[in-house]
Amino acid sequence: MASLAQWIEGARPRTLPNAIAPVLVGSGAAYGVGGFSWLHTGLILLMSLALIVGVNYANDYSDGIRGTDEDRVGPLRLVGSGLAKPKTVLVAAWASFGLAGVLGLTVVVLTGQWLMLAVGGLCIVAAWFYTGGKRPYGYAGFGELAVFVFFGLVAVLGTLYVQADMVSGVSIGAAVAVGAFSSAVLIANNLRDIPTDAETGKLTLAVRLGDRDTRSLYTAVVAVPFLMTVLLGLRQPLTLLGFLALPVAIPALRRVLRGKRGMELIPVLRDTGMAMLVWAIGTTIGLALG
Repeated sequence: MASLAQWIEGARPRTLPNAIAPVLVGSGAAYGVGGFSWLHTGLILLMSLALIVGVNYANDYSDGIRGTDEDRVGPLRLVGSGLAKPKTVLVAAWASFGLAGVLGLTVVVLTGQWLMLAVGGLCIVAAWFYTGGKRPYGYAGFGELAVFVFFGLVAVLGTLYVQADMVSGVSIGAAVAVGAFSSAVLIANNLRDIPTDAETGKLTLAVRLGDRDTRSLYTAVVAVPFLMTVLLGLRQPLTLLGFLALPVAIPALRRVLRGKRGMELIPVLRDTGMAMLVWAIGTTIGLALG
C-alpha cells in the first residue's frame, strides 16, 4: 500500500502553482477595483487546489489502467507503480472533484453568481476527459490548450468576476500570461515524456511536434508572460514587478535550450512553476496597488 508521503507525491505538489497563481492574480485585480473578499478568495483557492489534485489523481488512474505509465521517467505514479489499486486512486480523484464542487457551490451561493455553476461543472468535465474516457483529448494533443483556457483565462477571470462582477482588459492580459505559464509547465512535462508517450500511442502536442519544435514552443510560450508584463506596465507600472520571475525562469529555459532529456528535465517543471508563482505574486501586488 502507498504511504501518506507517496500519496502526497502522487498528487504532484510541483503542479500546485498552476492552481495558486491564477487565484492570486484574479484576487489582486479584484482588490484593485474594490471588489476583494478574503473569504471568497480563500474558498476559491481551496477549490482550485482541490481541482488540480483531482486532475492529477484522475490522470494517474487513467494513464495507469492504459499502461501509459509502466516505463515512466518522471515523478511517482500510484497506479503505474503498483503502489495503489486503480479503484482507490479513482475514488481519491472524485473525492477531490467533489470537494472542489462543494467549495465552488459555496462561493456561488455567497456571491449570487449562478452562471459560475456551469463554468465549474465544465471545469470538472474537462479535468476528467483530459486523460479519461474513450477518447481523451490529452492523448490527441489538446492538453496545452485546455490548460491555457482553464488554469489561465477561466481561473483568473472567474476569480475576478465572482468578487467584482466585472472583467477588464488588464485582467485579460494577466490571464493570458498565467495561461501561458501553465501551458509551459505541461509542455515541459510532455517534452520529457516524448519517448514513452510515443511508444504507448499518447499523441501529445510534444509527440506531434517532435523534440526540437517542442523546445522552440516552450521558449516562445515562456516569453509570453514577460511580453504581457511590458504591456500591463504601460497601464499599471507596478505590474512590472512581474519581471522578478525572469531570473527564476532562466535556469529552466537554459536546460530546455541545451537539449537536456529525461530526468534532467524534471527541474524544468519545478522552475517553470516557481517562475509562474513569483510572476503571479509580483503582478498581484501591481494590480492591487496600481
